[in-house]
Amino acid sequence: MEFLYEYGIFLAKSVTIVVAIAVVIGLLASAAMKQKPGKGQLEIRSISEQLEELKQYAQQVLLDKDALKKRAKAEKKAAKASKKQDSEEKKRLFVIDFKGSMDAHEVDHLREEVTAIICNAEEGDEVLVKIESGGGVVHGYGLAASQLQRIKDKGLTLTACVDKVAASGGYMMACVADKVYAAPFAIIGSIGVLAQLPNFNKLLKKNNIEFEQHTAGDYKRTLTVFGENTDEGREKFREELTEVHQMFKQHVQHHRAALEIDKVATGEYWYGTQALSLHLVDEIKTSDDVLLAKNEDTSIYSVKYSQKKNVAEKLGLAASVTLERGLVRLWGKATNWFS
Repeated sequence: MEFLYEYGIFLAKSVTIVVAIAVVIGLLASAAMKQKPGKGQLEIRSISEQLEELKQYAQQVLLDKDALKKRAKAEKKAAKASKKQDSEEKKRLFVIDFKGSMDAHEVDHLREEVTAIICNAEEGDEVLVKIESGGGVVHGYGLAASQLQRIKDKGLTLTACVDKVAASGGYMMACVADKVYAAPFAIIGSIGVLAQLPNFNKLLKKNNIEFEQHTAGDYKRTLTVFGENTDEGREKFREELTEVHQMFKQHVQHHRAALEIDKVATGEYWYGTQALSLHLVDEIKTSDDVLLAKNEDTSIYSVKYSQKKNVAEKLGLAASVTLERGLVRLWGKATNWFS
């Protein structure tokens, strides 16, 4: 009897927990269904303060008490002497972090960040954009480059930093800047145009499947995935690619007059030190060093526009991250097994 009593209590607790979990999941699902997608929000934080906190923490770990006291006293005296001057003369540097994908959908956030900056910037302020992108669709990165041009049109100095890669559309953005910094092994260039698509026409014919496509206009559709492509269509398609490439070259040449454009517009890419000799970039330096140098006489702020996520999106994101981490672990184990 005692066993049955304890088992009954255990069963009751288990059922209670299961019911409670089910209720919570139901409430979350209901809230996710009702909640509308959130609006975006602008986040501005002080990078200068972050660097100062990092410096202070390192000093507390590395210096003894006497050295800390001496340094604190010296810094307090220097800060007091320059406080009035800093409040009146210190300019601001706004930092944008752009990590672009193939479809360049990040430009939606970029345009909000740029608008916020040019609406609040004053004479003498600067903008630094950290670019990381291997390129993508022409119209998307063309718009992204135009957003950076808005900064220059406002009369602000624009600096671009490339720590990893700014190729194709990424370089289309970077070349707009007044000055371009690159890390020694950052990938730069790829001034070219690429288009590719499969064609399943032979497969359809083999299976006796007909495909019809009707257009008005000789070149409404030059190449097709399912229809039978013609030499005339291919030639027209190549002409269009050449026209886009020419526009790309003109864009780069306009912003980088010192370039031998025909030498670098071959679709090739170069590493930072090589890109410097070709005048694709102006100086070899990481964004970290650029910011540290600027922090001496400038107040630095990060500007980021982010989209609020509803409950459903947050749950989906959490599941996606978990799945991605799981796949990464499996890939790591697989490579260890077969290495």
